[in-house]
Amino acid sequence: MIKRTLKTTTGKLTVSIPSNLSEVTIGQMIALQGNTDLSDIDAISILSGIPADQLKNIQNIDDFAAFGDTVLFLSHQIKYLHNADDIPSTITFNLNGDMVTVKVARNLSVQPVGAFMAAREIIGDEITKHIELHGQENWQQYFNPSLTACCQVLAHYFYCGATGKPYSEYEAEEFVSEIKKLGVMEALPISKYFFTCYPNLSTRKTGFFQRLHRRWKNERAYRHLKSLNTSTQ
Repeated sequence: MIKRTLKTTTGKLTVSIPSNLSEVTIGQMIALQGNTDLSDIDAISILSGIPADQLKNIQNIDDFAAFGDTVLFLSHQIKYLHNADDIPSTITFNLNGDMVTVKVARNLSVQPVGAFMAAREIIGDEITKHIELHGQENWQQYFNPSLTACCQVLAHYFYCGATGKPYSEYEAEEFVSEIKKLGVMEALPISKYFFTCYPNLSTRKTGFFQRLHRRWKNERAYRHLKSLNTSTQ
């Protein structure tokens, strides 16, 4: 972390930004990647959490030089973002000042069933969008899920363990705001596992009632055909 206290038109302002990718949250990374036209002040605002309007009151533009070098260094590190493979053994959440540590199961099984179904749908949609854009052939070789989709999957995966509450799809979706506070280098390897090493989740499955309806239609068609054959004999 790089920290500087700078003079402004109204006093002083302490600015701290990450100096390494391991200090960047997944929410900050989403904000950085979501806008290709970011100014230096916008980037520093995202990384420091200080509104851009406050940064614009800093008196000397040369004070941004140290931060500019750090932002440039982070931009070079981003290309290695998806190469992170070490799955952490625990994840710690700060929920309204309470530090809650959740164990990361080695098999990463998604429980309960509501979380499983939600994660499966998110992963299936993300893979479908990728194939529509780039084609079916060798899609896995070039597939990198969006960080937003990664956050959504992790929200459903961690919601019950972090809050101690029964599963609620709506509240799990709201839990994305807590996922975005996690370090990108600790959160991404977990979500990456779901998208690349959990084939049961990446395959859309026909629900029971869909299968029952299909079977019922087939049986009706068979009975109708059989009755036609009988009437013509």
